[in-house]
Amino acid sequence: MMKHRKKLLGITLTALMTLSLFGGCGAGEKSADANGPGGEDGVFTIAYAPNESTTESADARNGLAKDLSEVLGCEVEEIQASDYNAIIEALRTGKADMAYMGSQALALGVERTDLEPIVMKAEDGDPEKAVYHSVLIASSDNDAINSIEDIKGKTMAFVDPDSTSGNLVPTAEIIQAFPDEELNSDILHTNGDFFEAVSFSGSHQAGLQAVIKGDIDVVPISDQILASEIAHGNASEGDVKIIHESGAIPAEAMVVGEHVNQETRDKLTEFLTSYDNEDYFTDVIKVPGARFIACDMSDYEDIIELNKIINEF
Repeated sequence: MMKHRKKLLGITLTALMTLSLFGGCGAGEKSADANGPGGEDGVFTIAYAPNESTTESADARNGLAKDLSEVLGCEVEEIQASDYNAIIEALRTGKADMAYMGSQALALGVERTDLEPIVMKAEDGDPEKAVYHSVLIASSDNDAINSIEDIKGKTMAFVDPDSTSGNLVPTAEIIQAFPDEELNSDILHTNGDFFEAVSFSGSHQAGLQAVIKGDIDVVPISDQILASEIAHGNASEGDVKIIHESGAIPAEAMVVGEHVNQETRDKLTEFLTSYDNEDYFTDVIKVPGARFIACDMSDYEDIIELNKIINEF
C-alpha cells in the first residue's frame, strides 16, 4: 500500500543483506466467537507501549476508549504494557485485542502470533507522510561527537530490544557506517566491544533525558517523539544535537490479534480512519495533525526482512 517508502528503506536493507554475508492459547485467551468484540469478559482491550506514559496521553487514550466503546457496543479499556514483548504476548494470549506498536515489534510479533496491522499513523492523513526517522542525538555541549563516525568508544543507550527507531534501525545504520569493523548486533550490544558501555533506557523519553543530564553520550530516538518532547517543554532545542538521521521508516500501526473477527476488524478500521480527536494524535500518537490511514502487512515487509537479517548476524 505504501510502496514509496520501500525504496527509501531498501538502501539500508540492501546494504545489510551484503554485510550479513560477513557478519555474524491459555486459560486467559479470548475466542473470536465469544460474545462479540469484547470476548467472554465483555471488554475490548487496547495495549500501548511505555512511550505513551504521560498524564496527557492517558487522558487522550481514555477519550478514544470512550468513543470506541460506543461503536463496538462494549467496554473498552487500555493497558500500559511494560515493553513491546509484553504487548506481543498480550495479543498472543488474547489479553489484548488491539495494540499500537512500531515496525520492529510488529516484525517480531508475526513470528509468534497471527497479528494484522489495520491502520497506521500519517502526518496530515497523507499516505506519503506515513513515515518517521530514527535520529542519533548527543548533548549540544559534547564537542567530541558531531557525526555517527564519532560514536565508537562512547556510551550508548538503545531504547528497547524490540524498538524500531530505538534499536533495530540504529543498529543497522551503525553497521553500515562502519563497514570495515565487521560489526553485528551482538558486538554493538556488548560492553567494551564497540561502545565503552551500552544499555537500554526503556523509553525514548528516558534516553533523551540521559543525554541531557550527561549520563549517556549517544542515544537513538524517534524524530517525532523528540519533536513532541520539545513541544511539551520536556526538553529544549538547544539541549541536544542530531548527529545522524536514518532513512524513512514505516509509521507505527494499530494491530489486532488473530482472535478478533473480521466484522470487528472492519468496524475498527472504519472508526480509526475517521477518528479526528486532535488531543489523541498530539498526546498519544505524538504527531499534531496526524490521522490514521488503512494499511496492511505489505507496508512492513522491508522492516520484517531487516529484522531477520539483523537477528541472523
